[in-house]
Amino acid sequence: MLTLCGFPVSNYYNKVKLALLEKNVPFVEEDVKTGLTDETVLSASPLAKIPFIRTPHGSLCESQAIVEYIEAAYPNPPLLPADAFAAAKVRELCIYIDLHIELVARELYYAAFSGGTLSESNQASIRKQLEKGITAAKRLLKFAPYAAGDSFTLADCAAFASLPLVGMATKAIYGEDLLLAGGVDYKDYVKFIGERPSAQKVLADRKAATAKAKA
Repeated sequence: MLTLCGFPVSNYYNKVKLALLEKNVPFVEEDVKTGLTDETVLSASPLAKIPFIRTPHGSLCESQAIVEYIEAAYPNPPLLPADAFAAAKVRELCIYIDLHIELVARELYYAAFSGGTLSESNQASIRKQLEKGITAAKRLLKFAPYAAGDSFTLADCAAFASLPLVGMATKAIYGEDLLLAGGVDYKDYVKFIGERPSAQKVLADRKAATAKAKA
């Protein structure tokens, strides 16, 4: 059985969790915080990042590598199209969401959600990068009705987990949701995906973990 390590507040943890739930893969969860120096963590995730998984063959980190492994090891139901080019387009969209939107917006999170500070020059630099990434990703996002087209794929695991967080962070820092301002109208999409049992499970667990952390 697989063990998913991390915590349910993390969007990348939830990206992986959503894929596992969609595929009905048996797994257990292990609470692991980011940045630990314990050798058992570093041997599984050398940068002490979460999520990572423990498998019968060993450990694996980095969310995209993990979901690709899950797709290969548990091919049904598929979360990548059978056509090679269509599958590559899904992977392309995952990279754009993770690398060109979420990773840039991540620089805002401490100031947006934890009372940290961010200089005006840094805010401006991050905004410029985000607007560039959002404009580019808009060309790839379909919302027809799913992120990459007419079926649920790994791109939805990435989009559902990260886009709302990016929207909240930019709203907190800039006073406007830069996704919406850039023409990425994701609200109805998130509501649509949120009706899936897998997404409802992810959201419920995230809510419970957030409440527990605040307490």
